[in-house]
Amino acid sequence: MVKSQRKPAKHAAVKPDTNKVATLRSALLQWYATNQRALPWRRNQDPYSIWVSEIMLQQTRVAVVIERHKAFLERFPNLLALAQAPEEEVLALWSGLGYYRRARMLHKAAQFVAHQLGGSLPVTAEALRALPGIGAYTSAAIASIAHGEPVAVVDGNVERVLCRLSGWDEGSRKGGGSTVRRKVEHLAAELVDPQRPGDFNQAMMELGAILCTPRNPLCPECPLNSGCVTLGEHKTEPRPRMVSKEVAHGLCIRSGSGPDRSSGEVLLEQRAAALTVMPGLWELPMLLDPVVPEGDLRMTVRHAIMQVNYYVRVRTLLEGEIEALSGPGGHRRWVPLAEAAGMALTGLARKVLTRARLIG
Repeated sequence: MVKSQRKPAKHAAVKPDTNKVATLRSALLQWYATNQRALPWRRNQDPYSIWVSEIMLQQTRVAVVIERHKAFLERFPNLLALAQAPEEEVLALWSGLGYYRRARMLHKAAQFVAHQLGGSLPVTAEALRALPGIGAYTSAAIASIAHGEPVAVVDGNVERVLCRLSGWDEGSRKGGGSTVRRKVEHLAAELVDPQRPGDFNQAMMELGAILCTPRNPLCPECPLNSGCVTLGEHKTEPRPRMVSKEVAHGLCIRSGSGPDRSSGEVLLEQRAAALTVMPGLWELPMLLDPVVPEGDLRMTVRHAIMQVNYYVRVRTLLEGEIEALSGPGGHRRWVPLAEAAGMALTGLARKVLTRARLIG
């Protein structure tokens, strides 16, 4: 009796060639050794520092994170210090980074670890995923970089590199969906270097950030170009167009009694806790009419939040005009300018007060 041969599953993943994988790992790690950026969170393998950096780097440029990461760790040098801090103080230090839910979840996770886990972050990716605000990407980054666990990190940069290497037109976020995402995750897991997973993951992310960029990738300089199917930009769906919106805010100042301008007070309004965008943060009162007479215009500011470009007019607002021009508003209070910089301000409010030279 002849045994029937078992056919492979139609969509079974093809295991990469062992020699090619070894060559890819070697080339990538050699390139990373001489081309990696000197980022502060790479100076050691402190899991807390790595965790803070990975949360900050979500939706925020590296150049911005470098300075904010330093300031954050100076104020909250360890997990216990972060856990014990009031949320308002954490949000204040996060001001300007945007996506404030990240800061709230970071704070909640620190409190959970401090109260439930004896103050020590879990060391495995699986255990880290149980913490608030830590998903597959962040848990893999911490576990591989700080503890050497051989798990793959897949962020937007890594996905782009692997799609181009394999000749897959669309990334999961650009129209390919969950099918492409599963293929990318499987390939990333096959390629990660089990001996140096932290360096390998950082090298993949670095490659996507500085060479294999979304537009005009520098293919001749890429250490993986000999095995790349695409060699250039791959097909993706066009990015959603930014929406423009005109708004106006009022800058209402009470002069202080001293010669220093910072002795005065500014009127701030707290955003409702039920809002999905920046709940609980403090901003300048929004005006009912986005059109501001030329004589009352204090400044104009451009400010982007997610897919919206805000063209903001800032009007000098007198105390007697508050209700008529801005409506009843939310919870408002007069804040000493000396204290305003330390509050959880929206990025726009901080930008306006800084440009007006009312806070440092």
